[in-house]
Amino acid sequence: MNPTMIQYFHWYSDGDSTLYDEVKENAAYLKQLGISAVWLPPAYKASGGGFSVGYDPYDLYDLGEFDQKGTIATKYGSKEQYLSACKTLQNHQISVIADIVLNHKAGGDEKEVFHAIKVNPENRLEYLSEPFEIESYTKFTFPGRNGQYSDFEWNFTCFSGVDFAEGEEGIFQIIHEHGEGWEDMIDDEKGNYDYLMYNDIEHRNPFVREELNTWAQWYHDQVFFDGVRLDAVKHQSPDFYKEWLYTLRTNTGKNIFAVGEYWAPGELHLLERYIEATEGCMSLFDSSLQNNFHQASLSGGDYDLRTIFDETLTQANPTLSVTVVDNHDTQPLQALQAPVEEWFKPLAYALILLRQDGYPCVFYPDLFGAHYTDKDHEGNDQEIFLNKVDGIEALLQARQLFAYGTQHDYFDEAHCLGWVREGDAEHHGCAVVLSNREASYRAMAIGERYAGQQFYDYLGRCSEQVIIDENGWGNFPVPAGNVSVWVTTAHQNPTPNN
Repeated sequence: MNPTMIQYFHWYSDGDSTLYDEVKENAAYLKQLGISAVWLPPAYKASGGGFSVGYDPYDLYDLGEFDQKGTIATKYGSKEQYLSACKTLQNHQISVIADIVLNHKAGGDEKEVFHAIKVNPENRLEYLSEPFEIESYTKFTFPGRNGQYSDFEWNFTCFSGVDFAEGEEGIFQIIHEHGEGWEDMIDDEKGNYDYLMYNDIEHRNPFVREELNTWAQWYHDQVFFDGVRLDAVKHQSPDFYKEWLYTLRTNTGKNIFAVGEYWAPGELHLLERYIEATEGCMSLFDSSLQNNFHQASLSGGDYDLRTIFDETLTQANPTLSVTVVDNHDTQPLQALQAPVEEWFKPLAYALILLRQDGYPCVFYPDLFGAHYTDKDHEGNDQEIFLNKVDGIEALLQARQLFAYGTQHDYFDEAHCLGWVREGDAEHHGCAVVLSNREASYRAMAIGERYAGQQFYDYLGRCSEQVIIDENGWGNFPVPAGNVSVWVTTAHQNPTPNN
């Protein structure tokens, strides 16, 4: 079975504590499509309570169990619902990927007074003040949980910086005994991009590291997750995650899968440096490939499809690349918005689902659709409709049925790409053709084992059939601005409908 992940949420998922129940209801359908892993949203209580997407974490031990931040359940449901959803997925042999946010905390319970230095937000190495006293919400006591599971309380020595000080605006570097200055980062963006938002966790504090290691094992023992998605690794020390993942894997006795979010479109060298610094202990999302999809979709027939994998992690290090077409950060109205236009999405999904390189991750709206309203960058209400991708179910099934065996690329034409998968002893292969201009054909060799067989378009884009000649070659068509997946008529399967 070819592994396939789905990000089962988006930034505007319904906030009525129903997502976990929906996951349970759709587990069998996901299994039928060939989904092998489900990436669930941050499950712990965030500072925004029941309205929070989860990337402003408050209490990592509150999985929707305690009355904190105005709610017991999170946006997605209660702890009971969460555990039930995870168990249901695992009963269907679907792995659970937990979203881990260890870069920052938000929603402190009490203010503390301590010394800090104000820094330039655009160059955090430039000091704008001498050390002075500030007052900020850096004390986390979690009164609603009252010490259950952990009695660890966070204070200002657990953080390296804050973006709130009573009576002051800006970013403030905290002065304490556990670290001098910011932690070293891979990139020198903004001078040093250790600080991202809220209360930035000080990973050099040994008590913090011990607590985060203890929590990770506790969290695993609640959910028995099979993998982790690590948020904002761009802003965290590679040394921390090497230790944290080693400890987690050792304590659980499992080779926990890990994928980090190092979002740096067009900067492959930074992803490669992070992989080197972490000694390959995690995969990374291929942000450059996603950006190539975005640019190709905007450029239409002017884009040279032969360059679609240039300067991507999938090309440079395919075994550690997790490929996406869109995610919660790239969707419309987000700060990093770079959505792939609807017409190009079937082509993009063919490129990540039906090739041998990368670990593909499908985005929830692309399978189920989504509708939401939010403010645009000018402050005006904007209504967004995201339609499910045309043919996405068939593409997912084609991955499980046909995307096997030796791959041969036909990438010599700028506006019509093709490749074949020969298949293996247990699976028939396929021939894939995509065009970003006019209708076209590609002559490709799929193998002599198919000589004389008829092939049809599994996506139903073309009604004609292709007969493979005695040398294993066929002339495979594709409609304008579309993709076709050609498979032998000896293996016709209906595609599921949700």
